[in-house]
Amino acid sequence: MILEVCANSLESAINAEKAGATRIELCAELGVGGVTPSYGLLKQVLKAVNIPVHVLIRPRSGDFTYSKSEFEVMKQDIALCVELGCAGIVTGVLCSNFTVDIERTKLLIDASNNLQFTFHRAFDWVVNPELDFLNLQEIGVNYLLSSGQKTSAVFGISLLSKLNKIASSCVVMPGGGLRVDNVVNFKNEGFKALHMSGVALVKTLNSDVPLSMISNSFLEENKIAVSSVETIQQVVALLNKS
Repeated sequence: MILEVCANSLESAINAEKAGATRIELCAELGVGGVTPSYGLLKQVLKAVNIPVHVLIRPRSGDFTYSKSEFEVMKQDIALCVELGCAGIVTGVLCSNFTVDIERTKLLIDASNNLQFTFHRAFDWVVNPELDFLNLQEIGVNYLLSSGQKTSAVFGISLLSKLNKIASSCVVMPGGGLRVDNVVNFKNEGFKALHMSGVALVKTLNSDVPLSMISNSFLEENKIAVSSVETIQQVVALLNKS
């Protein structure tokens, strides 16, 4: 059975292999659902571990609809993963009406150059999961990562099982909320792959920080933070005023 561990650092990747994981999904910033890891992290992980490394391609947090420029960034990141010899790509694109953007997803599959392709938990927002799952199978997606459209795969197991029954070429991979005390339930349900982070919070400082650097105001899933031309122009004008 495949156990994919979502690793957010070099140490996490090494620990995942040491613990017996089948493969790694490499990402950064688990707190926002993960974004594309840095070039340096990717190179170091590929050098340090022997199990397959699948890489999350997500240029920012927030929703899963992307501008033309963001989509170009995603394709460039995939090209780098192909060049470096990664084993797989993990990504996904939605339309604004919460359906899978089949056209763009197919372009990303083509860009992946026969690497294993996982459509990630953007799927948990789609309005017609069974239809979109069949469409993803049709275009060549190898794995579907999903919590069954619930906050935890434990609560979404009904939909996950339904998708698993209609799966042919695509492996349904439950992820989200998997723990030591519930993973056997998914094994017994007949799933072939599971996804978890298995993280523990490790204290790095012995005292409280002087000032929080976390800006929750930036974290809205139907909005993204973009530098404003107008605001910056106003500041530049003020600074240039004699």
